[in-house]
Amino acid sequence: MVETRKVQVTGGSTYTVSIPKDWATENGVSAGSEVEFYPEGDSLFLTPRSEDERTEGTLDISGLGGDELTRAVMTMYVSGFDIIALENSRISNDQRRTIRQATQSLVGLEVLEETRDRVVIRDLLDSSELSIHNAVTRMRLIALSMLEDAVAALADRDQDMARDVIQRDDDVDRLYMVVSRIFRSTLRTPKAAEELGLPRETCFDYHSSARQLERIADHATKIAHLTLTLEESVPDDVAEALMKLYEETRDVVDAGMDALFEEESVEATRMANDAREAVQEIDERARAIDELLRELDPTRAQMLGLIVDSVSRAADYGGNIAETALQKAAPTP
Repeated sequence: MVETRKVQVTGGSTYTVSIPKDWATENGVSAGSEVEFYPEGDSLFLTPRSEDERTEGTLDISGLGGDELTRAVMTMYVSGFDIIALENSRISNDQRRTIRQATQSLVGLEVLEETRDRVVIRDLLDSSELSIHNAVTRMRLIALSMLEDAVAALADRDQDMARDVIQRDDDVDRLYMVVSRIFRSTLRTPKAAEELGLPRETCFDYHSSARQLERIADHATKIAHLTLTLEESVPDDVAEALMKLYEETRDVVDAGMDALFEEESVEATRMANDAREAVQEIDERARAIDELLRELDPTRAQMLGLIVDSVSRAADYGGNIAETALQKAAPTP
């Protein structure tokens, strides 16, 4: 329910406004309490001042194991808890191993305490020192290098390189979790956005684009897995066409990311539109490669068709980033 208050003047120069009693009671605000104000555009956010800057969360892991337990730990991490207590009447050895593996797969976490019925995990990173810009930039570099190496491994039948691509997917996933954690913290409190020095809308754009980069890395991993199962070499004309398709896809993703980071709105709009138009040309090139595959035996043609689809989908994700850049460059209502 929306409540309104009338702004008053006290002392001839100070503006005052009352706080709704129900809100104050629910948030522990009373006479003498301190609150913090955060200006953002034409809005002013008010939040109770907290002495404890670290948030704690407790999760009952009874009946959880394997992927479910891993996902539970990741969810608590992304949700922004600095200290995560996992409890059960008796934590099994399998659960402990899963918790340790999940902890090692996330940036900044360590096991702080272990007892018979409780494992406590702590985040060592200071959220004010994290950079969502740097995390997304790192994701861009890794995802595109994975895609390039996946296509090269296919052409050269380099299984070692294909395995290396698969391993690097974990790095992208870790960075995406960091970006998600930072983004959700800006939704929870305006102080997080102030510490980052970025508007919350920009954090949303970065998070949206990071999701596209994570998908590009997933498709690079898919290509690497297919390479490991491919029994015959790729015809030279198909390999050359795939590398060209990758190069055009890389240019789309780079253009979209450059537009996202561009501060000048006119230039960002131009770059983003160029990237979106290039996606259509890539679709045409992908169809041309599909025509080449018709000359191969059905099994190999189907497998290579999946690879063509993965590279072209990566271009689509680059186009999505460009669309996000267009929205970021648009005038603010």
